[in-house]
Amino acid sequence: MKGCYIAARDRGRPREECGIYAIYDAEEAANFTYLGLYSLQHRGQESAGIVTTDGSHMFRYAGMGQVARVFSQDKIKNLRGRAAIGHNRYSTTGASFLKNAQPIRVESRLGGFALAHNGNLVNAWALRDALEKKGSIFQTTVDSEVIFHLMARSESNDFLSALSDALLKIEGAYSLVILTRDSLYAVRDPHGFRPLVMGKREDGSIVFASETCAFDITDTKYIRDVAPGEMICVNQKGIASYFPFAEKEKKLTQSLCIFEHIYFSRPDSVIFGQSVYEVRKNLGRYLAQEHPAVADVVVSVPDSSNVASLGYSEESGIPYTIGLIRSHYIGRTFIEPAQKIRDFGARIKYNIVHSAVSGKRVVLVDDSIMRGTTLRKLVKMFRLAGAKEVHVRISAPPTIFPCYYGIDIPNRSELIAATHTKEEITKYLRVDSLEYMSLKYTLESMKNGKGERKWCTACFSGEYPVAFTKENMGNQKQLFEEEFMVEENQ
Repeated sequence: MKGCYIAARDRGRPREECGIYAIYDAEEAANFTYLGLYSLQHRGQESAGIVTTDGSHMFRYAGMGQVARVFSQDKIKNLRGRAAIGHNRYSTTGASFLKNAQPIRVESRLGGFALAHNGNLVNAWALRDALEKKGSIFQTTVDSEVIFHLMARSESNDFLSALSDALLKIEGAYSLVILTRDSLYAVRDPHGFRPLVMGKREDGSIVFASETCAFDITDTKYIRDVAPGEMICVNQKGIASYFPFAEKEKKLTQSLCIFEHIYFSRPDSVIFGQSVYEVRKNLGRYLAQEHPAVADVVVSVPDSSNVASLGYSEESGIPYTIGLIRSHYIGRTFIEPAQKIRDFGARIKYNIVHSAVSGKRVVLVDDSIMRGTTLRKLVKMFRLAGAKEVHVRISAPPTIFPCYYGIDIPNRSELIAATHTKEEITKYLRVDSLEYMSLKYTLESMKNGKGERKWCTACFSGEYPVAFTKENMGNQKQLFEEEFMVEENQ
């Protein structure tokens, strides 16, 4: 399901998904969407796009790269209208090419409309195979395009009904924003895998986004989450809420992505009704309770582990210090000195604060270990900087299964915890001790006053809420490892 750049990416950490933003009835809809996407840049850096409407015509611009690179003032000025949707892409399905940049815009018997998608449809390829046999011609390789074709083949001439018909046929994770010439739709799948929040500005405009951090930059007040299985329509008539999956939902369980809180979302966001900052701090506290360490300082692997490290420090009483600096200004580099620099890939991204760790026993807090290659290099850098001991603490259980709901987690053969014991990983990393948080404590830390909630923990437990079979994958060429699917490397 993943794109052709997989081999070239740093697979040491899980990769972001996508970010979506939408606004209805705003004077500067394109500008606000640009700012919203800027705030959601952490969710995808491969491409960015915006579609607007003035009620009669729709305007689209998309390009490869980050938001600031894709859009200039002139390009934003040409995106006219009071309603817009935008998308930052990280390819979980479909290769990284301009033709796959979203939002995707089409003309159909239902009128012109555009769609932006965060998530992954597990039966997209089976649907695509069937549609192609019936004569459908696809323009992209992204899974979201099947929704257009399913809508076009619906017997209903009503847009809302045709959309509902299409969504009832797809399976998997999706948070969608859809723009027509006169309406804006926001939809979340019945499981609720991916976040989608709703807000309102002082001018009355309605806003949807993947995270609330996109609200702050546009002076938007958070109202609530779009509920799992909910479809919201906003137009001149007002706001209407529908639940087209009511019957289907009775057979499903809520499955909120636990990794959104552990790693992906920004700590200044509220998702799934909870502060990401508070959840991560809780994770650090519970980690310190379950796996204490005798040490002098607590250091985080920036940036996603910073808050969990603070929680660990507060609970354990061990001082938190900034012992590892991450550069935020690097892209890919293909230039390396002819005389090899040790661990060049890690060093160009991270650097040790020698005075903070030299002669110290260090607790190094991270949120996950995928392949372990990056962490091994970091540990080596700490040793060279004079750290007496390095104790690694992970604020999540071992990641031993891939994700098929919109997160680019490597296949099982690449996940070190799936192929090695904790003792073997400890030896490989060359650390004095290694401890992961148990799933029990992880789930306990997620309650945060909200009571019991249903989380998708498939990457830890292998219990997938939506099943994967060769049948629902259609004719897509896939490799299978044991009973689990492995992504295609092209």
